[in-house]
Amino acid sequence: MTVLLEHEPLSGIVQFTLNRPRERNSLSDDLVGALRERLAHHAGRADTRVIVLRAAGAAFCCGVELSQTRALAAAAMEENLAEASRLSALLSEINDLPKPMVAAVQGPALGLGVGLVAACDIAIGAEEAKFCLPEVRTGLAPALTAPWLIEAMGVRQFRRYALTGEMMSAERAREIGLLHEVVASAALGGEALRLAVEIAQGGPTAVEECKRLARQGGRLAAATQISESPASLYARLRASEESREGVAAMAARRPPPWSPA
Repeated sequence: MTVLLEHEPLSGIVQFTLNRPRERNSLSDDLVGALRERLAHHAGRADTRVIVLRAAGAAFCCGVELSQTRALAAAAMEENLAEASRLSALLSEINDLPKPMVAAVQGPALGLGVGLVAACDIAIGAEEAKFCLPEVRTGLAPALTAPWLIEAMGVRQFRRYALTGEMMSAERAREIGLLHEVVASAALGGEALRLAVEIAQGGPTAVEECKRLARQGGRLAAATQISESPASLYARLRASEESREGVAAMAARRPPPWSPA
């Protein structure tokens, strides 16, 4: 099964579709590798103007698979850190890509899935879309996604949703800046293409310069210049006893040891 589908619905507009619907489009090594390879392929193509990111099935992306998180928690730190670095690099490559990316979110996005949305230049969601940062409930912190989420929703809102791990609706995500628009599910694909066409009407160099200006002028640069890299922090927490217990509890569908319930 091809984990990432790609087609060109309109000239110059490329659509990526996450295609692991049975796994709720969780970010397997294969999917991360395919995304990074196709991003690199299109980065230097003059005939690629805009990339639309969608997903097959009911969920947009539910982050990293629990089985993979559990395996890496028990692995050597070098392997743990290398995998966290690949995930961090994926978000950086979306942000640094010269081509604009539009995320069209049709269903739940959790953890790293929310990071994908935040790293894209424009994000729209169906009314049914939901967003959650559940890492804290498994003894982790959303270290890999924090720079992108803080840039999208601001420090104050990041504090709330990172600390609580609560689910937010599409409309709430729009209110705090994670989404630009919320549309009916049937209109999601058409609206994503409309926005891509609007972008493609701009000059290619001008569009790339707009992305560069956004990278230089936002809070993201300051957020990523911290004493410990996001990948290192994520890997360190994932290897902790607290996270191992939290992930095991989630897999077993029981409260974690620190739950007040």
